Amino acid sequence: MQKLTNKEEAVMKALWKLEKAFVRDLLPEFSEEKPHYNTLSTIIRNLEEKGYVGHEVFGNTHRYFPVVSKEAYRKQFVNTAIKDYFNNSYKNVVSFLAAEEKISVEELKEIIRLIENKK
Repeated sequence: MQKLTNKEEAVMKALWKLEKAFVRDLLPEFSEEKPHYNTLSTIIRNLEEKGYVGHEVFGNTHRYFPVVSKEAYRKQFVNTAIKDYFNNSYKNVVSFLAAEEKISVEELKEIIRLIENKK
C-alpha cells in the first residue's frame, strides 16, 4: 500500500465519509482551500491508479468509491509510523505520549484494563 500525499488523504477522508461520490459531490467536503474541480478529478484518478479508489460509470461521468477501507489505511499508517519513528516499539509510543502529556494516567489504566481483559 503506497503512502498518500496530504491532498490524497484529504480526498480519501471525504470519500470514506460519503462512501460513494461524484467529483462534484466531494467539493463541498473541503472547508479550506477548496481544490479546483479538475485538480480534484486528477487526484481521484491518481488514487484509482494507486488502488485506493474504484469507480462506476454513469454515462459520461464516474461515481467513485473507496476500495481501501479507512481501517486498513489507518492500520498501515500507524504501523509505518511506529516502525519509522518509534523503533517498532509500542512501549516507545506510549512513553512518548506520556512525556508529551498527550495521555493521562487514567487513560493508561484503562488501556491496561483492556489488555488484561483480552487475556
